[in-house]
Amino acid sequence: MNSVRLLFFIIISGIFGIILALSPLDDSATLYLEKSAPYIGIDAARELGFDGEGITIAVIDTGIDFNHPDLLGFGPDGKITGGKNFVQDGPPIDTNGHGTQVAGIIAADGQIRGIAPKAKVVAYKVSDDGESVSSELIIKAIEQAIVDKVDIINISLGVNKTNSRIDAAVNQAIENGIIVVTAAGNDGPALGSIGSPGINANSITVGATYNNITSSLVATLEINEKQYQVLPMVGTQKLSSPIEGEILFGEYGRERDLTGNFDGSIMLVQRGSDVKDELVYFSEKESNAADAGARAVLIYNNEQGIYLGELLHEFSDPDYYPRIPALSMSREDGLEIQKMLENKTVGKLHVFYNPDFVAYFSSRGPVSPFYNKPDMVAPGAFVNTTLSGGGYNFTSGTSFAAPHVTGAAALLLQKNPELSPLEIKSILVSTSDAVSDAYGNEFPMDISGSGRLNVTKAFDANLIILPPYLNYYISSQDKLKTESLVVRPINGEIGDLKIRYESPDILAINHTQIGNEILVSASLNEDVAGEYQGRLYIDNNEVTYNIPIILKSTISSLDISEEKGLLQIGVNHPKEWIFAKITITNQETGKEYTTSSTPNSDAQVQIFENGDYWVDAKITSDGQTFDAYEKVSIHSTNGDVDVFGIIGIPERTLMLLVLIIGLLGLVGMRIRR
Repeated sequence: MNSVRLLFFIIISGIFGIILALSPLDDSATLYLEKSAPYIGIDAARELGFDGEGITIAVIDTGIDFNHPDLLGFGPDGKITGGKNFVQDGPPIDTNGHGTQVAGIIAADGQIRGIAPKAKVVAYKVSDDGESVSSELIIKAIEQAIVDKVDIINISLGVNKTNSRIDAAVNQAIENGIIVVTAAGNDGPALGSIGSPGINANSITVGATYNNITSSLVATLEINEKQYQVLPMVGTQKLSSPIEGEILFGEYGRERDLTGNFDGSIMLVQRGSDVKDELVYFSEKESNAADAGARAVLIYNNEQGIYLGELLHEFSDPDYYPRIPALSMSREDGLEIQKMLENKTVGKLHVFYNPDFVAYFSSRGPVSPFYNKPDMVAPGAFVNTTLSGGGYNFTSGTSFAAPHVTGAAALLLQKNPELSPLEIKSILVSTSDAVSDAYGNEFPMDISGSGRLNVTKAFDANLIILPPYLNYYISSQDKLKTESLVVRPINGEIGDLKIRYESPDILAINHTQIGNEILVSASLNEDVAGEYQGRLYIDNNEVTYNIPIILKSTISSLDISEEKGLLQIGVNHPKEWIFAKITITNQETGKEYTTSSTPNSDAQVQIFENGDYWVDAKITSDGQTFDAYEKVSIHSTNGDVDVFGIIGIPERTLMLLVLIIGLLGLVGMRIRR
């Protein structure tokens, strides 16, 4: 997915692309996404002989350049076996480049080899430019993929909001046995920034990490034991050891601003200038700070939020080269530090390599209180792939993280063709590796999902664990909940399972294993509201599976009873409340039912489909909104419409009212005559 936030990576990608285009490739050597593919462990599958042979993958995108030598041919005998142009008449040829880049990561088979190079691809063109994407065309493409009986769908395009019709189409594909992989989007770092189809509960939604290259740098800044978020600017080099020094304020970092003694300092400056129309480039600020003797420069934003900065750009002096680390930070943090400088303040910063850092642009959850998104992450920065017109390029975005997972799914499906989409998803998600930020703290699930794709572990896995995550909802009225994990071996016996947990001290987790079922209970050691995260690890035959755990504790709770699909929902809240909006969602199809409740009237809603449902209540009290969550299973409805139950009036009373209304209608008609 394209975004303004990708400017940082686009510039670097362009530089790398020019270098690559000018460098002849040795025909005797085959590049195999030489950085990202080995890093995710693809060599293990390759050594076993798995290459995607026999798997058909639909790429819903801007089309594909099937004249590219690594993606050659359109039709039954070509790499691109078929497809459809939903934008205009003609074949689904790519005139933008986005779809060709996606397809190359999945299945290029030439000088560059994709993750699954022998897989076949079907091209569905739904956009010319990758920006203007019609939800209707995405839906039509998914429906066509079902008709064409593909094995996997990759969707690296989408919309920035929830679209229930797209999600319904994705669910339909999965019900037809098709694995659906979606990009999370490039609207990070804002939370709640994943839209459809990435928001779909059953798809595999992929965020982006950096890559196994030296450009994958992160930075830390600590002041008085507090950690601040800082981002290395393009052109900053890694440090061999941390820098420590007094932080001094250098106004806007112009030469005329730096009249004091800055030797050995960490300089803090503001972005931009206080003079109208004056341009002060980051490269100037870095150069002036270095000339003044500073060891590093922190440049805080002139508007809310953090940003990505570039020292190397088209306006840089041709002889310019960065000499000290330059880091960007938010305006809020910058002003906080500036105020601290009234007293002597010492900071410590470091710039180092971290390929598993979740990219700044990668969209985040939450999307629902009942399931986690993204599901996982994969390399999505500086990825080498095919380019329209027969070339090659480095590119960045979650659009290019998702194809890594799509290719891995193809290899797994080739190895285990009997597995369902949700079983393939379980293996990929549960065998991923947890990833950490610059300070060594694991990223929250809303940012990284279960972790970074690890194909080696996925191929070694013999267990399917469903569901691949555990979510708990407790309250002061219901302090302990138990959820079930069902474990099934792919081949042979389950064997011994060693189960352990990692969680904060406040979170108490216990389990009981009964055959192939693991009953996991969770509670809090203190009666407090909030969200808490941990992980359950299962060790089996030298493979470690990780199951994310999220526990939500609320002060409100729900009492739910069910008879023949009729739900009666009571709301409990410790203070006076006036209204509750209640949404009931089918876990499998996403279909929603809504109702409401007041202190004098419990909610009622008739459900017509058997299945498992999520119940989400928004309770209004004292001008605030409080949440309450619950899950319910319905297995007693026969699909008949219970009109009386829906209306909430006894049958005899309702029949009498209907009779009275009918008589009044007849009288009215007679008077009119």
